[in-house]
Amino acid sequence: MVDPVVASRLQFALTTIVHIIFPVMSMGLAPFLVYFTYKEVRGGAPVYEQLRRFWTKIFAVSFVVGTVTGLVLEFEFGTNFAAFSTFAGELFGGPLAIEGMMAFMLEATFLGIFVFGRERASDRLYFVSSVAVAAGTWLSAVWILIANSWMQTPRGFELAQKGGQSIVQLTDPLAAYANPRFPYMFVHMQNAAVESVALFMAGVAAYHVFRHHVWGYPVDKIAFWETTLKIALVALLITAPLQVIHGDLYARHVYETQPQKFAAMEAVWETDSYVPEYLIAFPTSLTDITDPRAKELFGIGIPGGASWLASGGDAEATIRGLETFDTEAPPVAIVFWSFRAMVGMGFWFILLAVWGGYRWWRGELFEDDLLHKALMASSLLGIIAVELGWIVTEVGRQPWVVQGVLKTSEGVSPGLTGLKATATLVGFAIVYLGLLILYTYIVVRIIRSGPPDYDDLRTASSTTHTNGEVSSTRFTNDD
Repeated sequence: MVDPVVASRLQFALTTIVHIIFPVMSMGLAPFLVYFTYKEVRGGAPVYEQLRRFWTKIFAVSFVVGTVTGLVLEFEFGTNFAAFSTFAGELFGGPLAIEGMMAFMLEATFLGIFVFGRERASDRLYFVSSVAVAAGTWLSAVWILIANSWMQTPRGFELAQKGGQSIVQLTDPLAAYANPRFPYMFVHMQNAAVESVALFMAGVAAYHVFRHHVWGYPVDKIAFWETTLKIALVALLITAPLQVIHGDLYARHVYETQPQKFAAMEAVWETDSYVPEYLIAFPTSLTDITDPRAKELFGIGIPGGASWLASGGDAEATIRGLETFDTEAPPVAIVFWSFRAMVGMGFWFILLAVWGGYRWWRGELFEDDLLHKALMASSLLGIIAVELGWIVTEVGRQPWVVQGVLKTSEGVSPGLTGLKATATLVGFAIVYLGLLILYTYIVVRIIRSGPPDYDDLRTASSTTHTNGEVSSTRFTNDD
């Protein structure tokens, strides 16, 4: 039987890893849908209506599945982490409640108009609905990340006794909710979502372009996929470099506010200066793969790189070692390897963006079969990188659930037994795997179906409302 603390952590990790896929898709698609809608209502080429209709389907499916899986996470605070909820409920519960009342309701209300109301709403109202849906999606991230960032860098509270139990009381809402970690987490997460969706769009489009231009297969509506590839590349050229630049600033902030986590990211066991940043690290024995100390056996790194990263330019800077902290170290191997895999993917995304941009500039974007294969192979790597980033964030602060205030083992529900925790862990694993398979099946079906035909768009748009008046829409571009 699994220990209830371990089982609860595994259950929350499992449900979070699956759930985060859907918010990434919806948050990342949101700005694209606003752009497609704007171009459509402004009388742009018919391909923008195709783009809006096609990607709205995937957005809607992601929203529905994300809502279902997200609700479970909030219930888990009561079932598996009741002691934490009691201890930090005054600070932690507020942002989650506001997220539901403000952001979720805004998104859900206008999503009905956005998905089903194109032929019933004016262009102005319909564009407003796209902006409202996008705003609701991103506002959800605001409040959830406010709650999580407070757990990383808790501020604006004091410890008090209530019913013989220690709890936190809110004393300074501005300090608590505008804590120093929030802006780093929000920018990094939202940019990662857009980057992940750009990679997904580019990979799907590259598949169709590859089959048509390289293999000579007849691909219906190839202009749609070519436009999709170009738009995805533009987004990737913006987000990929920004993610790496901001990630450097984020890592420096972690070094200043969570030195133990930073030491785990770099596997620094003893306080040292001029610490190298290992880009590639291979142990000589496979049995050492989970021991980050084995990286010293064979590694390719930048001398003083970790010190430079921590200090913002000083290769001689000192990094405090894990052995100097009073509490137990986080699971260092998980943090160390996850961080490296995530950073490696980040630089690969920049290479992909520059590669694609160069080919586009040369007029060879649709003929480079190697680029198309690379984009196809990388279509899901953005989501994987997000997962790895959250592993570094959450596993790296262990053993704390609230950094320096409450340990994870102290936050688990006191009456939870190993049998109950193990049973729910197995149950959630089965259900969430089923949801993930179902979601994948539906998205694949949507992709295989492709965008709507122009003839269907003419029929659907023959009588649309523009500024409250019925008008006829004509399409002159049949490419």
